[in-house]
Amino acid sequence: MGSKCCKGGPDEDAVERQRKRKLLVAQLHHRKRVKAAGKIQAWWRGVLVRRILLVAALRAWMIQCWWRTLVQRRIHQRQQALLRVYVIQEQAVVKLQSCIRMWQCRQCYRQMCNSLRLFQVPESSLAFQTDSFLQVQYAIPSKQPEFHIEILSI
Repeated sequence: MGSKCCKGGPDEDAVERQRKRKLLVAQLHHRKRVKAAGKIQAWWRGVLVRRILLVAALRAWMIQCWWRTLVQRRIHQRQQALLRVYVIQEQAVVKLQSCIRMWQCRQCYRQMCNSLRLFQVPESSLAFQTDSFLQVQYAIPSKQPEFHIEILSI
């Protein structure tokens, strides 16, 4: 029995060592696979996070574009309203200036007509109507004064 023990001992030890070695190799291989799986999972989580961040960034960009468009539209509407008010005011000023200038022209015309009436001799006041000299010199004017106004625009 002793020889079987001794004979079987080294064989069993060798088998045991081989089994332990296989177990260590299997554990090492398992650790490498777990480590590789962890790396793959980390990479995939990174891809998912980057994809989510990209989607969030695109949505934020779309909201920013919409907001900028809205702000620009409001600015444009305000500018158009101010421009309309400005045009109305300018037209009113031009109209007022035109009326005042026309009133001034009429005043000047009336003043000149009144001045011309002072210089015109009425028909009944001519004493020597038969005298040809006086008739030539003082021709009888018409009822309306002949008066020409030339308006120059600047």
